[in-house]
Formats: sequence, structure tokens, C-alpha cells
Amino acid sequence: MAISLLKIPTSLLRIQNNELTFFSGEGSARSSVLISQNRRRSRYFPIVSMAATPVQTFLEKTTPLSTHHTGVPLMVNACTGKMGKAVIQAAQAAGLHVVPVSFGLEEESGKTFQIGGNDFLVHGPSDRESVLASVLDKYPNLIVVDYTAPTAVNANAELYCKVGVPFVMGTTGGDRELLRKTVEDSNVYAVISPQMGKQVVAFLAAMEIMAEQFPGAFSGYSLQVLESHQASKADVSGTAKAVISCFNKLGVSFNMDEIQLIRDPKEQLEMVGVPEEHLSGHAFHMYHLQSPDGTVSFEFQHNVCGRSIYAEGTVDAALFLAKKIESKDHKRIYNMIDVLREGNMR
Repeated sequence: MAISLLKIPTSLLRIQNNELTFFSGEGSARSSVLISQNRRRSRYFPIVSMAATPVQTFLEKTTPLSTHHTGVPLMVNACTGKMGKAVIQAAQAAGLHVVPVSFGLEEESGKTFQIGGNDFLVHGPSDRESVLASVLDKYPNLIVVDYTAPTAVNANAELYCKVGVPFVMGTTGGDRELLRKTVEDSNVYAVISPQMGKQVVAFLAAMEIMAEQFPGAFSGYSLQVLESHQASKADVSGTAKAVISCFNKLGVSFNMDEIQLIRDPKEQLEMVGVPEEHLSGHAFHMYHLQSPDGTVSFEFQHNVCGRSIYAEGTVDAALFLAKKIESKDHKRIYNMIDVLREGNMR
């Protein structure tokens, strides 16, 4: 989880029925971060983060969808990946029935992997359609969770729609317009969102609303942005881009190439304050606004350690989707804003 500090009165923010587009992002501790070494006076930001609690695995039990204690059958593809493992643990802890089958790479085909105390048989690309149809036949209320690869997004969505399996697409990339059209042309229900962290989505929604309602509110202010992710993430965070876009609408002049990217583990430890155990998976974002005369400043932060925030959001999305399917809702494509608006997240 992460604590996001939005220093404006919350009474000024209203959720409106607008569609928002978000981009991908990826123990209680308090430390300080040096945002810029070029300033005449060094500026430090407080970081507040909450460590994810180890997920407790519960005994799986299949029960009707309408009961409070759900046994929704969930198929997690790419189960051997870091996100796949995190989702399986979160789903088991929530009482969902994670089916012991998954799609993976060709070299994983036919192999069994133990995850969360259970064995999962992985199938390669060649027999996916027949396997998925067989799993759906055994578990009629099946929902698929996809955390595979950007290059597989569209082909996977086509497969889910062809077989008729509702799905939660957490994978980023691919042709997003084609993805949406594929679902629209089918009778399949889906939650599509490259940012599954529900608290981060709420923060982005609040920023978007503020930008729409108060354009130019920060005209003339300077902005500094620092974002730290694991060394394997070479590109700029899409979440940071979305927040900066909001600041641009609020009147702040800032170019994306001004973002201070931290990818060096030593800097992350010593300068940013990332816990050592989360160097391989974290997302620390800091935004500092200052008035032209230097007398007023605002600080916005959201810091994520590990992947539990995304896994928990994914489970909420799957439970949300199960309810929409059961109620035969007329709408079939949802995003995380829809999940947030439902108001019954765990």
C-alpha cells in the first residue's frame, strides 16, 4: 500500500461520471529524500510508506457468488511471474478459488510449479484454446487475470473473447484501441486497466479532477519530479507522466525530460530511502511545487513497496467483475475507476 498526500481540501473534489485513462506504474517507514542537488539550499521530502503485510493463505472453498464469502474461480496467467505470484497469494487470502492451471512461456509448457502452497500446471501457446475451453467447462464462473507481456495483450484478449471468458487485463502495452474493440465486439465482461493499484488510481483521479476544476491554479510555479523504480524499469513511469499532465493543466510549465529518474540501487538506498528488500520492486514518486518568490511550496507523494497494492486491486477488480456478471449488468467494459466507484472494496 501507499499513502498519497494531496494537500488540498478533500471537500473540493467531486467524482464525476467521466472516463479517465491511466498508465502503468509499478515497513512502516519514514525517511527523507534529496530532490535536487543543484538547488542553493537542499530540499528534503518526508516519505511515508506502509509495508505490505505477508499474505495469509486460506483454505480454498467454492461457494455461491451471492454469498459474502466468495469462492470465485480465478485463472491467473503467467503464474510464475512476480505479479502472477502476488495475485495468487492475494486471491487465496481473499477466499477465491485459484484454479491450478495457467498459461506461460513455451519453455514452461507441461511443467508444474508450486506457488502459494499449491501446484500449477503451465501450458504453452500451442494448446491454449482447448485448455481454456476445458477449464471454463469445469469452472463455469471462471474469471481470468492477465499479467503476461505487452506483446501478448491483443492475442490473449482475442482468445478470452473467442472462448467467452471474462477477464481482468492488468498487462500494459499492446494496441489499447484494438483491445477495447475486441471486447466490445464480443459478449465478454472485462476490467481493463494498466494501473491496478486502487489507491494510486484514486490519487490520479483526484489530480485529474483538480486540474479540470481549477485550471491554472499553479501558474508560475516551478516543479521538481523524482521517481524511483527498480533498475529493470528503463522508461519513465506512466503514472508520473499522468500526474505531470495534470500539473501542466494547472498552469505549471514542465517537460518530461526534466524528471529525475533514479534507477541506481545505491542512490535508491541512500538518497531515496527505499528499503533494501524492495529494491527489486518499488515505485516512489515525489512532486515538489514552489511559488515564483519561493515563499510557498506544495509536496505530493506516493510510495509503493512491493506488488501487494496491485495484487489487492486486481482481486477487487475480479470480485467486482463477478458481481457485474451475476447481475447481468448492461455495461461490459470497466476500468479501475468503476471499481473504485462501487465503494465496497475490501
